Amino acid sequence: MSNRVGLMEAIAPSQDVVSALPRDHPPIKPPRIGVLLLNLGTPDATDYWSMRRYLSEFLSDRRIIELSPWLWQPILQAIILTVRPKKSGHAYQEIWNREKNESPLLTITRDQAEGLKHMMSARFRNVSVEFAMRYGNPSTESGVRKLIEQGCQRVLVFPLYPQYSAATTGTACDQAFRALMKERWQPAVRTMPAYHDHPGYIRALADSIRAHYASLDWEPEVLLASYHGLPKENLDKGDPYHCQCHKTTRLLREELGWPEDRLRITFQSRFGPKEWLQPYTDVTVEELAQSGVKNIAVITPGFSADCVETLEEIDIGVRETFLENGGQNFTYIPCLNASVGHLRFLADLIEEELAGWLGAPERAAAATAASR
Repeated sequence: MSNRVGLMEAIAPSQDVVSALPRDHPPIKPPRIGVLLLNLGTPDATDYWSMRRYLSEFLSDRRIIELSPWLWQPILQAIILTVRPKKSGHAYQEIWNREKNESPLLTITRDQAEGLKHMMSARFRNVSVEFAMRYGNPSTESGVRKLIEQGCQRVLVFPLYPQYSAATTGTACDQAFRALMKERWQPAVRTMPAYHDHPGYIRALADSIRAHYASLDWEPEVLLASYHGLPKENLDKGDPYHCQCHKTTRLLREELGWPEDRLRITFQSRFGPKEWLQPYTDVTVEELAQSGVKNIAVITPGFSADCVETLEEIDIGVRETFLENGGQNFTYIPCLNASVGHLRFLADLIEEELAGWLGAPERAAAATAASR
């Protein structure tokens, strides 16, 4: 058998073929299917230089700041990165996981990956799950490399964003493709589409709201669904994010059976002088408090894991705004994070997207697991 024939046969998903390679053939691992979970990113620490490195990478992304580098980089490096690292570092210090010395986003995304590894291994014998960050560590390149080193010849790139935006899902996929450009034997690749209107996601959100409300000894008058904002010009250029956020909110309202004024949509995290998607979360909360609303809740359906934008900006900053303007009771409903219900939904979603890649033995195992 020639090396050429041996290599061609090794492409087929068969342990027998791999074990039948000639003695002088380069080693090839049994074929596997990989799932790469991608989230936004995290600094390695909260000190000035760690924050500067992280923010420089983040704010240098052309998907984030759509300006010519010739114009933007002098402003970023000479002005913004002399001031912003200290401010952002303080925000991270407020919510830092001191036990593990890392950001909550890193802790939770790792827990999600570990939980999904367990669930997927119970369903299928040849699916690997890894996680990575678009900015910071663990890098997207390291996540791709881990899957390939395990023998993954097919990879599902899964940005953990329910709603699609070029500034989130788009740039996460960009980075995964850049990493794949360095691989000699590239795996077949799929990308997870937005799941903003998936019935399983809407049910999981509704269940989290019901459970959280049941734990309170008071009743919120208004629930705000707060999404990360984008410059309004992104919508004008064709980004679907704004529409998908509205659809998530509408479907969630219908699932709960609530009137429109009980569940309202807002957008947070403005940056720079441009007009951003409205209504703004902080402005809306201030207006609600000043108008006599005493009890509100906030949920963030655009985040799959709690992070600085939810824990510091919402649960600390927006809470203070509400109470300082006359509000009495404020509650933040955590992201779905690594809850069992969320992980089961994500596992089901992954299985849907792997259709056609999973062989008959794997489908039979899935059917058995589902019947238990």
